[in-house]
Parts: sequence; structure tokens; C-alpha cells
Amino acid sequence: VQLVESGGGLVQPGGSLTLSCVAFGLNFDDYAMSWYRQAPGERPELVAGISRLGGTTNYADSVKGRFTISRDNVKKTVYLQMNNLRPEDTGRYSCKAAQVGRPVYYGQGTQVTVSS
Repeated sequence: VQLVESGGGLVQPGGSLTLSCVAFGLNFDDYAMSWYRQAPGERPELVAGISRLGGTTNYADSVKGRFTISRDNVKKTVYLQMNNLRPEDTGRYSCKAAQVGRPVYYGQGTQVTVSS
């Protein structure tokens, strides 16, 4: 099983990025998916989560109204659309696949830096 993130980069405050996480070797629609981020010296923070079929989503208060999580089970991909980015959104963003009774999988992450 492998989760591969992409789409990170350097963006100015107020800008947008869309992150993608593609799953390989996983029955993708058996798993809830989520995005975490970790800033240097900080603990990982749950940013957003989405249920197996996409009907339920949840967000950290700090990103509500700015970020949108979505998934395409045919493409085995979960997305994180990030708008109106702020410097405090800087961090390494990783996706996670989890389901009760099954192993948990993490990707290596993609770096997002918000700076002018």
C-alpha cells in the first residue's frame, strides 16, 4: 500500500493550492480519508476528513470556510482545495487512510509554505 501526495509548494498569503493524494494497492472506498499537517516543532494536526463515500466531511476550526476535502473513488484520490491561505497554514501535509479493524496508512507528505 502506498499513498502519494502532490500539489504542495510556495504560495503568497491569500493564494490557493490543491493537494492530491493517490492510493496504490488499497481498496480505496473501504477507507475514510483525512489530511493532517505538521509545522516544524509542532504536533500533527487534523485538517480535514471525509467518509468512505464522501457523504460526511469534517474540518478543523482554523480551516473551515477556506479548505474543502473531496474524493474520487474511481481515481482512488482524495483532494484538499485550500483557498485564502495564511502563513499559519504552512506545514507538511499528509494524507491518512483509516478504517476500524484495518491497518492505518500514511503518505510521506507534501510541503506547503505560505509566505510573501
